[in-house]
Amino acid sequence: MRPLVIILMGSSSDMGHAEKIASELKSFGIEYAIRIGSAHKTAEHVVSMLKEYEALDRPKLYITIAGRSNALSGFVDGFVKGATIACPPPSDSFAGADIYSSLRMPSGISPALVLEPKNAALLAARIFSLYDKEIANSVKSYMESNAQKIIDDDSKLKR
Repeated sequence: MRPLVIILMGSSSDMGHAEKIASELKSFGIEYAIRIGSAHKTAEHVVSMLKEYEALDRPKLYITIAGRSNALSGFVDGFVKGATIACPPPSDSFAGADIYSSLRMPSGISPALVLEPKNAALLAARIFSLYDKEIANSVKSYMESNAQKIIDDDSKLKR
């Protein structure tokens, strides 16, 4: 069964960030669902969603998007069996200090923190590539393409 990434946003204002992640997941051939739920404002709704996804008999992981006070990532990670990747949206408010709510988690709670949407999708793809050959081939191709671009750029400078 094909893996699934659940992109869970704290609010609809995070849609642009979610769409960047979704676009990259699509390039790896990974199915995704985009949902909205707040650990602060709609905790029961989030739990209901997580129960729904956790009941699915397929590989899955969660990418959470929450700014300001990012309780969502720790909340999700504490509830689910698999991996959670926190990918908070960029913020200039408070000199970017809201990132700290994504850095410090209680013991036993371990969402990975990846700031760039494309890299959050890449991490998801790399996790799934451990047991999905199609995704592994997509990741390999992506990495080779990135490496070739560097080599090509360097060769232009050697003239």
